[in-house]
Amino acid sequence: MNQQGTQQQATISRVTTGMRVVDSTGVEVGTVDLVQRGDPTAVTVQAPTADPGSSLDELIESAAVEEPDVPADLAARLLRSGYLKVSTELARTGAVYVLADRIATVTDDQVRLDVPATELPAEE
Repeated sequence: MNQQGTQQQATISRVTTGMRVVDSTGVEVGTVDLVQRGDPTAVTVQAPTADPGSSLDELIESAAVEEPDVPADLAARLLRSGYLKVSTELARTGAVYVLADRIATVTDDQVRLDVPATELPAEE
């Protein structure tokens, strides 16, 4: 992992669920729901291939949404770099994703981004 990637991982490791997220313009985006550290070896995202069986557990498992819930090319980028899933009222779906490299600073209770909220990909 390069130095920039190492810094990103150190930054994202300081983020915890429930922290407030503020964009580069000072707009409050929402709160952190999920913190996922990066995996530089993540190449692709595969959709579940299991055929739902007859049991209720198998049906529930097959319907579970895999994270991140975005197009495959973006999902691969998010998985490689690390990301935050942020609950927000600014997106129709109620959540947006933040790439680790979009985190400017992390304080005790707040994550500040280096981009405006309008540039964050929404959950599908």
